[in-house]
Amino acid sequence: VNQILLLLLVLTVCAILYNKVHQVPLALRNETVDLESPEAMEEEIAVVICAAAGRMGAAVAAISSIYSNTEANVLFYIVGLKTTIPHIRKWIENSKLKEIKFKVVEFNPMVLKGKIRQDASRPELLQPLNFVRFYLPLLIQKHEKVIYLDDDVIVQGDIQELYDTKLAPGHAAAFSDDCDLPSTHEMIRSVGMQNTYMGFLDYRKQAIRDLGISPSTCSFNPGVIVANMTEWKHQRITKQLEKWMQRNVEENLYSSTLGGGVATSPMLIVFYGKHSSINPMWHIRHLGWSPDARYSEQFLQEAKLLHWNGRYKPWDYPSVHTDLWENWFIPDPSGKFKLTRPDS
Repeated sequence: VNQILLLLLVLTVCAILYNKVHQVPLALRNETVDLESPEAMEEEIAVVICAAAGRMGAAVAAISSIYSNTEANVLFYIVGLKTTIPHIRKWIENSKLKEIKFKVVEFNPMVLKGKIRQDASRPELLQPLNFVRFYLPLLIQKHEKVIYLDDDVIVQGDIQELYDTKLAPGHAAAFSDDCDLPSTHEMIRSVGMQNTYMGFLDYRKQAIRDLGISPSTCSFNPGVIVANMTEWKHQRITKQLEKWMQRNVEENLYSSTLGGGVATSPMLIVFYGKHSSINPMWHIRHLGWSPDARYSEQFLQEAKLLHWNGRYKPWDYPSVHTDLWENWFIPDPSGKFKLTRPDS
């Protein structure tokens, strides 16, 4: 009996020593894994998209393209006005997008009171949701890093790659410069589009000249933003943007008759010399600038993100490269949103 007990003791000691030397992988242990713990959860990618009245099909197509092209853990923040929220929620919950993770956030346009100069030439640029990007920290609470996308985009790459964009120390955001891709230069020249600060700010005004920014400085497009919320809040970016909005109301420093309307210009001022760069293939722009000018199909197939900035949207007519957009469009179950096509 003593020999048997001694043998069992030796075997027990050996088993203990073996487990200390050869750690058993967590997945093979007979233990419950807390999937809610930060260590076990995959990092959540916050993507902000607006759902404006009359353009909800755009937001749906953008979300569809992102969701279909990634395995990442994406949480969509869909921002709307009180009157539009029920429509976009029903659209998502009654389509194949019901599988996505999303939060619907109401934007209160009262925060813009007294900060927008009325301009009748392009009233669509004055819509409240155009300014959501100014208020990201107020809408998104728990995320350190956030992606903001205009609704008129299609994502053909893995959104994880865009999320992994490196921001330099002290930078609150990353954008794509308007001079970054030789492939877009011919497009810009052909439609006479501005891609410098001269096209956005009124250099006849002393307040603009006092900034010391050369009018030939390359501009950037804030339709795609990778933002660091800690830096944004630390630098009081929202307050800086509001300051320039209010100055424009008083002094007319920029207007929608210039290249980028009223939402781009404050960002060009506030982020001048203080932003990181996004891979240019992650923001191919100007697809909506002309109903005639087109990119080569090969170039568009290689692009990670397509942006129909400009008047000619892919859900309207006329427009270009609409097939690339319609690949991701999901019809409105309520039938309220309809595509405009030559035969419709």
